[in-house]
Amino acid sequence: MLLVFDVGNTNMVLGIYKEKQLIKDWRINTDKEKTSDEYGMLISNLFKFDNIDINEIEDIIISSVVPNVMHSLENFCIKYCNINPKIVGPGIKTGLNIKYDNPKQVGADRIVNAVAGIEKYKYPLIIVDFGTATTFCAISDKGEYLGGTIAPGIKISSEALFQRASKLPRVELIKPGTTVCKNTVSAMQAGIVYGYVGLVDKIIEMMKKELDYENIKVVATGGLSTLIASETDSIDYVDKYLTLEGLRLIYEKNKE
Repeated sequence: MLLVFDVGNTNMVLGIYKEKQLIKDWRINTDKEKTSDEYGMLISNLFKFDNIDINEIEDIIISSVVPNVMHSLENFCIKYCNINPKIVGPGIKTGLNIKYDNPKQVGADRIVNAVAGIEKYKYPLIIVDFGTATTFCAISDKGEYLGGTIAPGIKISSEALFQRASKLPRVELIKPGTTVCKNTVSAMQAGIVYGYVGLVDKIIEMMKKELDYENIKVVATGGLSTLIASETDSIDYVDKYLTLEGLRLIYEKNKE
């Protein structure tokens, strides 16, 4: 079995693949202070709860945008799984032609998403990943990674509003169903959710104009992709497991 890690600034998602089938996944908090033993105990307990034997893990691949957590995670892999993990970064084969000014600046998560997006949805393509930051990535009609846009994530935006406006409470990110709201909580929810939908629609509209391709598909992934996709016609597909699938594909390209 293959263990994959998608490490983001807020959460990390773990997945177990048996052959090409994702059989289990978990989402846990990304904690830069956790030691390898703390991650070992946490992940071992997740495995035990779902009756998965950690000794059956044959290989591990990690995509991370949080350098400070990598020492603990790599030590966890070696100590608890007896495996040196593959890390998505310089030197690993992706098959992706990156047209960025400096390809080393492209986040590992964006590369992984692009590999999976091209494999599953072909191209041209726009991939929107709703994470701590929301990234918009453009894939050309030749399958090249062209670049994109990075915006503050919806949770960052809502937390900033709560922290900087003394009388405004922290609110749940749900759709209130109206923009003419009769209370403060609903008014904040409308501004955050529908305002963010407007941000997504505008960036996708501009990207499509700049790319000027016919039949550009738009794929969304990430924790809050369903919430936003339900309010916009700009997104064609929601794929919660796009990043995990990209990790599996990159592993296959680099398997000894």
